[in-house]
Amino acid sequence: MNNQFSLKGKIALVTGASYGIGFAIASALAEAGAKIVFNDIRPDLVEDAIKKYKAEGIDAHGYVFDVTSEEEVISTVAKIEKEVGVIDILVNNAGIIKRIPMHEMTAAAFRQVIDIDLNGPFIVAKAVIPAMIKKGQGKIINICSMMSELGRETVSAYAAAKGGLKMLTRNIASEYGEYNIQCNGIGPGYIATPQTAPLREKQVDGSRHPFDSFIIAKTPAARWGTTDDLKGPAIFLASDASNFVNGHILYVDGGILAYIGKQPK
Repeated sequence: MNNQFSLKGKIALVTGASYGIGFAIASALAEAGAKIVFNDIRPDLVEDAIKKYKAEGIDAHGYVFDVTSEEEVISTVAKIEKEVGVIDILVNNAGIIKRIPMHEMTAAAFRQVIDIDLNGPFIVAKAVIPAMIKKGQGKIINICSMMSELGRETVSAYAAAKGGLKMLTRNIASEYGEYNIQCNGIGPGYIATPQTAPLREKQVDGSRHPFDSFIIAKTPAARWGTTDDLKGPAIFLASDASNFVNGHILYVDGGILAYIGKQPK
């Protein structure tokens, strides 16, 4: 059974894995035996991340490229294949969010979110699929979101992109399943990261932040998720244990999407 979850001998590319969710997922794949390749758009972030990976005992290979540039992606994937090896596992993690009311958002800002969160996964997946076809196997994991299913104020571009990414996931599964390529998604719930820390700070009177209270009330698990909560699902979807799982979005949300919420008192 343990062999089904082993990633020994596999090469995993995790985009945007300098910190946060991407770093946690890449670290988990490394713990399962995979050789880690990651990218970021800034050289300083790549350099800092390499140090953090080394501190965790992980010999990660970092590359600088923009996931929205087809030319950069194609050339870098070719470089990775030459310097490290053929990519067995792709995790499309790189993404941004802009919290702006839709009627105040410019079309340029909307396009930027779509470009990074949806076009980026398309471009990177397109670059690695030919070698996966040739090899006769491959795993693609797209980091989707609960916003693939739900709407919320100020995140119109993000929700549109993640909804599109859900359908891109299903289409990749449909188009390339016959080549033994599985494409699935992970939809994180609200995850406790340094970026969300201000939303979880206690108020002056000792009460919860209003948004913190909202999330706790909406989550059957009654807590925020952690990056550790994403590690097991990532290993499962990257391993042979999920060889007949294709086109699925695995929501790691503590039960939010299954829950209508508490009745008001």
